[in-house]
Amino acid sequence: MRVSYNWLQELIDVPESPEELSREFIRTGTEVEAIDTVGESFDHVVTAKVVSKEPHPDSDHMWVTMVDVGNYNLGEDGSPEPLQIVCGAQNFEQGDHIVTALVGAELPGGIKIKKSKLRGVVSYGMNCSARELGLSGDHSGIMILPADAPVGVPFAEYRGTSDTVLDCEITPNRPDCLSMVGMAREVGAIFDRDTHVELPTIKQEVGRPTADEVSLAIADEGLCSRYVARIVRNVKVGPSPEWMVERLAAAGVRSINNIVDITNYVMMLTGQPLHAFDLDTFAERDGHRRVVVRGAHEGEVFQTLDGVERTLDEGMGLITDGERPVALAGVMGGMDSEIEDDTRDVLIESACFDAGRTSHTSRDLQLISEASIRFERQVDEAGCVDVANITAALIEELAGGEVAPGYVDLYPAPKAQPELVLRQERVDLICGAQISPEFIERALTRLGCTVRADAASDGAAGASAAAAGGAEAAGTFRVVPPSFRPDLEREIDLIEEVLRLWGMDRVEATIPAAKNHIGGLTHEQRLLRRVGAILRSCGLNETTTYSFAAPGDLEKTRMSTEGRGLPVVIMNPLVAEQTEMRRSLLPGLLQSVAYNNARGTANVHLYEMGTLFCGRENASLPKERRSLAGVLSGAWGDVTWKQKFAPLRFFDGKGVVEELLAQLRVEKVRFRPAEGDGYAFLQPGRGAEVLAGGTVLGWVGEIHPEVRDAYGIDLPVVAFELNLDALITCSRDQQAYRDFSSYPAVEMDLAIVVDEGVTCEDLERRLQSAGGKLLRGVRLFDVYRDDKRVGEGKKSMAFALTYRADDHTLTSEEVEKVHQKLVTKVCKATGGEVRA
Repeated sequence: MRVSYNWLQELIDVPESPEELSREFIRTGTEVEAIDTVGESFDHVVTAKVVSKEPHPDSDHMWVTMVDVGNYNLGEDGSPEPLQIVCGAQNFEQGDHIVTALVGAELPGGIKIKKSKLRGVVSYGMNCSARELGLSGDHSGIMILPADAPVGVPFAEYRGTSDTVLDCEITPNRPDCLSMVGMAREVGAIFDRDTHVELPTIKQEVGRPTADEVSLAIADEGLCSRYVARIVRNVKVGPSPEWMVERLAAAGVRSINNIVDITNYVMMLTGQPLHAFDLDTFAERDGHRRVVVRGAHEGEVFQTLDGVERTLDEGMGLITDGERPVALAGVMGGMDSEIEDDTRDVLIESACFDAGRTSHTSRDLQLISEASIRFERQVDEAGCVDVANITAALIEELAGGEVAPGYVDLYPAPKAQPELVLRQERVDLICGAQISPEFIERALTRLGCTVRADAASDGAAGASAAAAGGAEAAGTFRVVPPSFRPDLEREIDLIEEVLRLWGMDRVEATIPAAKNHIGGLTHEQRLLRRVGAILRSCGLNETTTYSFAAPGDLEKTRMSTEGRGLPVVIMNPLVAEQTEMRRSLLPGLLQSVAYNNARGTANVHLYEMGTLFCGRENASLPKERRSLAGVLSGAWGDVTWKQKFAPLRFFDGKGVVEELLAQLRVEKVRFRPAEGDGYAFLQPGRGAEVLAGGTVLGWVGEIHPEVRDAYGIDLPVVAFELNLDALITCSRDQQAYRDFSSYPAVEMDLAIVVDEGVTCEDLERRLQSAGGKLLRGVRLFDVYRDDKRVGEGKKSMAFALTYRADDHTLTSEEVEKVHQKLVTKVCKATGGEVRA
């Protein structure tokens, strides 16, 4: 919402400094994005005088003019020199004072002035019309200034049109602030000042009553809660007065003509969108015209005011004349019923369309308008008649219209404003401060509420207060919110209004009250922080990707949907590419790798902890579970004079997972090959499931090259994804203490020849089991393959075994006995043999 400071000053006394008002807006919850100066668009635009006017040598309607712009164009001797400008206007003569845009000027509408050649003659600027300057809709000729106008003066300085505009970001719950009257009311509440809003009134009603000529019908009650129509006859369509054009320009609205400008002006003034129809375009039957509000038919085509033919979906709101559509309800009018230069009779529409239906229509058609923005936030239906009367009065005053007696008002279900109970005790408790009853009553009254303080609650008020938690007889207010504040529904909403005006910065900081409770992190919170710290110590950086996903993300990644539930579809997605809630963290992390690679970052080490959403049949809410995932791509570090590029592979990722599980003291950890269609996204032979006992925690492995190609990633990527809830369950805070042995260890090597299908993990587990208590360490240090020496389909795996006792020094006989027993058991279990 662009708030003109000059306009606001006419509605209420404001501080001299716009910066002070901006600070107060921000303090009370209205963000100010920028403070602009209107008139900066007149940079390089100056007053000038026509020195000469000669016909163009190659045109029958253009003129070559020499224009005096003062010191803005100097000759070689430093004295002012006229500027040559080619002009096509016909309404000026030599000696006229005009407005000239110099080279470098940028006029309203994005028109940039450059040196140009018009039919062979060089032009060094443009002589401007009022429309080109954004001052009115008049484009019949260039703007002629009074004869005593100075020459070579900045046009903004000459007109004195400088205005300060506050660009305010209005939250969705404050539709009342999308108007100048609403912002004036907000200023009054902040500074405790009265507004002085003077609204125009109809002077005379003449002719046939509106109700005798127009009838209303709402075919779909869900589309429109109130519709008011009023007729003004014999209007004269033309340019708007300069004061209105300036106010609309400050609000960011382009002037069109006086009728359309009036509807836009009233919308900016009151917040109620309006539309003016050419009454003669409505079908007439026996001297009577109809206005019907209905839903569109599937595939129905309608041409809006911007000249675009739009295909509508079923249920989109339409205004029709009973036969054909004339406007897209709450969004934009139609080409067939727009105000033209020859329009004589005008039908004013002041209505309240459904917020949800209007929002869907404007977004589905990608047609956002000032009207739709306001209807989406809920317009005050109680003010429809007053706004229609204001519009009719302005058309009567500025377009010479004759206002028809009365209006037609279709209001099927009028709403009564609820009465809320506000307790002083509750205000003080919620706010954490003592706010005086006088301030509460005054602040709410300034906001438009009807406030009555109860010294002693009657039965109804007492019952309501008791339902709210019990209120004392004294210190209770009975508040009726205004109809233009749909956000004030409960007692807590009123408390919020009181606190923001009183000042949240005035609330003193206090320690929250608590009994027998010491603050601190929960066990789960500590574990989550520990998980992050471990992964960061391994060289990974934390990231956060979107919780939204594209419908084809899992298919693109070749991940199975089995066990991931149904997709959770978003009703109102922010972008078309993110219409579902994610069911895996991997696609988002792969996108991050691709994004970094595309921008020259080859070494990417990321992890993320986030929530996955799995939809369920016949369930209102999806099942949510937490997940931990990571990706490693490139190398651990940059290439140096002694460090060659070593791409990260499967065992780098497995090492990170092993370190994480070891630090969390997860017991009985093992890995088994990740096989089958469920792991089609992993490169065969380079993926493993991660287990803790019988619980599958997740997987780790290298991403399949075809998946990398789908994401545009060239280098290998190692990834892992673990069930975070299961990981927390399996972790241990403490580990049983085991004393160090002071006795020496005995090291022995063992090389066993086994089939290729026997894994290292299987051998290590069997060695640990067969070695008993004396075997303290098993470490693989060599794998050897040779068809001749070892055998085809065989491999030799060499382990370093460590034996040690806690209470004595082992003898060679003890070690040999245990070792031979170990060799016998392992060879029998695996079908292997000791390599000679």
